Amino acid sequence: MTPEEWESLCDGCGKCCLHRFEDEETREIQFTNVCCRYLDQSVCRCSDYPNRSLNVPDCVSITLEVLEDPYWLPESCAYRLLAEGRPLPEWHPLVSGTGETVIYSGNSVGGRVISELQADNLDHHIIDWIR
Repeated sequence: MTPEEWESLCDGCGKCCLHRFEDEETREIQFTNVCCRYLDQSVCRCSDYPNRSLNVPDCVSITLEVLEDPYWLPESCAYRLLAEGRPLPEWHPLVSGTGETVIYSGNSVGGRVISELQADNLDHHIIDWIR
């Protein structure tokens, strides 16, 4: 894949930009409704994508190596789905032809989260994202 094709797999949901907790023994992931300060919620994209790893040292770039064990990615993430041999959902922009289906399907976090700059104790922000 070209870099552009690889990047097009991202559906723009913004879920990977959420703070989360992991139980290291069980590898259970609990997501919050708190996003990285660099997430532009109006488009659910990083506002400084080229410098994301400098701005947030633990921001993960999705590579084939990372996808060898994608358990920590959201269950609806296209990268995870493909790594697990599952198809893209009908709301994914590569299937539907438009990014609006991510919003209409309820899979976008845009407008549904708060910035880490506004959050207090992250334990109070754990949420079960149904989609």
